[in-house]
Amino acid sequence: MSEADRIRNKRLAKLDSQAPPQVNQSSDSKSEEDSTVQSPTYLAQDQQEQIKPKIHMASSGTSPKPAENPFAQLGVKENAGNASRINITPSGGTTMGSRRKDASDPARSNAGAEESLHDWEDKALRGIFRITLDPSTRTDGHGHHLNFPKGVREDLEEQGQPLRLSCGVLDQAILEAASTPGKATPLDYLLSCWKRVISQNKRHRSHKAEESKLNVLKEARRLCMSYCIFAITMPEMFGREPSAMSPLVPHLLVDPEDDRGVCHEFLTEAVSRFPEDETIEPALVAAVEDLSRQLAKMTMNDDYKAHVLALRHLVRYPLLVKAIAASAIFAPSSTTASDLEATTLLGPFFAISPLQADITTHYFSSPKTRDRTFITNSQQALRMSLTTHQQDLFDIVDHIIRGDRQARDQMLDWFALCINTNHKRRALQVDKKLVSSDGLMINVTVCLDQLCEPFMDAQFSKIDRIDYEYLRRSPRIDIKDETKLNMDQTTAEKFYGQPTEGTNNFISEVFFLTLAAHHYGTEAANQTLNQLEKDLKRMEKHIEEIELDRHKWINSPAQLKLFDNAVKKYKDQIDKGLSYKYAVQGVLLDEQMQARSLQFMRYVIVWLLRLASGSNFPKQPIKLPLRPDHSSLFEALPEYFLEDVVGAYRFVMRNMPWTISSTQSDELIILCITFLRNSEMIKNPYLKSGLVTILFAGTWPAPHRPKGVLGDLLMGLPVATEHLLHSLMKFYIEVENTGAHTQFYDKFNIRFEIFQIIKCIWDNRIYREHLDEESKANVDFFVRFVNLLLNDVTFVLDESLSAFLQIHNLSQELENPQHLEQAVRQEKEEALSAAKSKAKSYMQLTNETVAMLKLFTEALADAFTMPEIVQRLADMLDYNLDALVGPKSSELKVENPQEYDFQPKALLADILDVYINLRKKENFVLAVARDGRSYKPANFEKATMIFQLRAKGLKSPEELRVWKALGERIQKAKEADDQAEEDLGEIPDDFLDPLVYTLMSDPVILPTSKTTMDRSTIRSHLLSDPNDPFNRSPLKIEDVIPNTELKAQIDAFKAEKRGAKAAETNEMDTTPG
Repeated sequence: MSEADRIRNKRLAKLDSQAPPQVNQSSDSKSEEDSTVQSPTYLAQDQQEQIKPKIHMASSGTSPKPAENPFAQLGVKENAGNASRINITPSGGTTMGSRRKDASDPARSNAGAEESLHDWEDKALRGIFRITLDPSTRTDGHGHHLNFPKGVREDLEEQGQPLRLSCGVLDQAILEAASTPGKATPLDYLLSCWKRVISQNKRHRSHKAEESKLNVLKEARRLCMSYCIFAITMPEMFGREPSAMSPLVPHLLVDPEDDRGVCHEFLTEAVSRFPEDETIEPALVAAVEDLSRQLAKMTMNDDYKAHVLALRHLVRYPLLVKAIAASAIFAPSSTTASDLEATTLLGPFFAISPLQADITTHYFSSPKTRDRTFITNSQQALRMSLTTHQQDLFDIVDHIIRGDRQARDQMLDWFALCINTNHKRRALQVDKKLVSSDGLMINVTVCLDQLCEPFMDAQFSKIDRIDYEYLRRSPRIDIKDETKLNMDQTTAEKFYGQPTEGTNNFISEVFFLTLAAHHYGTEAANQTLNQLEKDLKRMEKHIEEIELDRHKWINSPAQLKLFDNAVKKYKDQIDKGLSYKYAVQGVLLDEQMQARSLQFMRYVIVWLLRLASGSNFPKQPIKLPLRPDHSSLFEALPEYFLEDVVGAYRFVMRNMPWTISSTQSDELIILCITFLRNSEMIKNPYLKSGLVTILFAGTWPAPHRPKGVLGDLLMGLPVATEHLLHSLMKFYIEVENTGAHTQFYDKFNIRFEIFQIIKCIWDNRIYREHLDEESKANVDFFVRFVNLLLNDVTFVLDESLSAFLQIHNLSQELENPQHLEQAVRQEKEEALSAAKSKAKSYMQLTNETVAMLKLFTEALADAFTMPEIVQRLADMLDYNLDALVGPKSSELKVENPQEYDFQPKALLADILDVYINLRKKENFVLAVARDGRSYKPANFEKATMIFQLRAKGLKSPEELRVWKALGERIQKAKEADDQAEEDLGEIPDDFLDPLVYTLMSDPVILPTSKTTMDRSTIRSHLLSDPNDPFNRSPLKIEDVIPNTELKAQIDAFKAEKRGAKAAETNEMDTTPG
């Protein structure tokens, strides 16, 4: 016996074992009692054994060799019932029409008699299975094709049985009918039969038909399902060759209500047989796997929807969900990121996206020629398609999650697999061949966001369920190589090497998976978008440079053709990149998706603040600054826990700020201020700068919000009015040294954003009052801030003005380029271009930095006139005043100054305001007077004249009066100071400061180099350099030692000189005239 025969017999025996028990039936009519031959279904056991019909396995038209029928013992209970109105009981040798008119038929001997159960059974089974025992009748009254089971007819004739269908011969009839060669497959035929038997069953149940009829239908249903399973698992039983793809797949792709479709009743019945038939479960799972493999070859341009709907339909059956989740390809741990989309069961479903290869060019063909309206409409269409697909994906995932614990764990494992294999998506240079697509990862993120929605209520009632210890308890996400918030790798490995006991709950699992998915999904896509925009700009510039060489090939057609082909290829790459850019924007700018993302990020914010502060936030307010003993759990978190929040809000604020609610804004502001105020809790300065960027972006004017989405809250939120300014100033100081090779430029960009935030809130008097109080209580902190602000003002002013001087000189030299050699001219043109670029960059910083200096000197005059600060400030102001109004000011004139945002008169007005703000401080007046390099009384007069004659609107008469009076005071102070210096005469070298060569007033000894300096000089030095200037040893101002002996000598020297001068003056006064 062959293997196929062995399997066949085994399954047929199983089918036999599923038959209902034999029950003796009584006849309900005289015609049935008088009948000499009865249907095998209703015969006694011994009689049935004698007249078993034969099953013919051949699929050809010839009569097959008889074989044992394993279904002979099938039996149903017989009860009388009402006759059907339509009688389709065939009789041998007559047509259907002639049978209807034949009054001699025992079943029709009385036209008004009720239809017998045998006739009803024959008619019902013929209709359900579309079978005829009359070879001349091959269609029914509706034109449907009828199958003629020749072997069944021959067996009935051989045994002298009536030519009608019964449950006793139904199995053989089904097998012959399904084995008939033709276009339709066995499963096509059997599924349509299944639909009809289900329909009949429903109809008879609704009409409360007698039990005997229901038993007939029940048996027909059982046999139909059994043969459907055979058609799926053993197509060779019907004379068909097994195929690589499951026979069920084409039927899963059509509407379940279609005759060829797989309906709810079919799946319910199939799943219910799982315990008794071990072949059904793997057959259905194999069909799902084949669906996945088919979909892996499709894109959103193909007819993918049927595959998604098929899986969505299948996962509504918990036992089937459990079987699907147990598939070997559901979440194989050995899968790589690049294979996820093709080799895992769910990968192809999540890979469907408008970001697939050819879809972007389909939505955005010829992108450079399209106007904004076309692009916007295409993006909207793209979003609509994707949103529908993502909802289908979530429905699939939700049913798997709700299936059972095993299926839920497998689903979470698959999400973890997507995340853990895609860490390279956040690399500086991403190799697309080694990672999963943006489309798949965005779909994963969106799906996880939706899974979080049930526990993210406005009252945060379930936030306690998010376990702080999750990452130390066999987490699904891999954080081993992630940079931690404030813990080095070695310490982190030791920390996580001590796992905690217990099990992780579902809320914690989903929360941490979603957080990681944002990092490697939507945030990585946003990173891709930013990099793509930079690359496109670079490529466009490169095209322009290439086109400059076109003239070289103009006389060589062959070379010109090669040149044009190369340019076209490059432009095609630009078009492809531009199409992808528009597609990514279309996906990421989905308001519903971003609103859901921000809802999740709100929970992340609250969770982080609770962990960092140890408080029951938001029910209890956070007290700042936080305690110094920070939580190790917080410090050991991956950086992306905070980075995801920063990235999400930064993207939304720049592109769609209206989606941010006021409640989200409160918590966002508290997050930013908390970690800027306690910046030591976060190691990465660029992560902290992201918090500044959020606040900065929140002050951008938006529709109906002139101060942006955060500006109004910053003006009134208590935690902001109390801590924001200090937090910003603290980070202003910290960012001086970021440790990166770009720190010089980074600090100016960050400080520019800080200036904008301060300008937004400066009108609030409460901020200035708090600032004044703190400046008196925390002097050292404010001195450091002021010192750095002065450094910035000095630097950017000098860079800007020197750039304008260079532009002025180069422009004059290039007025007559014919007098210059080609190489010299090109060199000067390049230098001019560089100078213009430099001027544009620094002038914006100059305007903002001087504006800040103006604001702070008005509010904190004392801080700017500290001994270690005041002279540097005075020197800087005098130098720039001389540059703007002195003899060389004409060299700053350039064409189109507005191109650089250069407004010299406005800049001069701001500098004058700084002088005026500090006019009441005598040490400032003296410091200006002592500036021997740049102070010139004539500059004060020139500035007055400019505002009186050429810039009348910038300064009021009262301000000019104050300015003029200040100039006179400074001039008098200069004269007095010069006289005092002259009175001192020759000063001993030991009394002079070794750095600035001025007479020391408070000499101190440096502990390591033993050098004596003036305290104000070393304090000023340490503000910029924390080392001893003479031996570079680390030094703090607290370490210096007062040189009391030298101070006494200096004081005695000054007293002696003053006494001598006073005596000389008295002598002159008493000398007779």
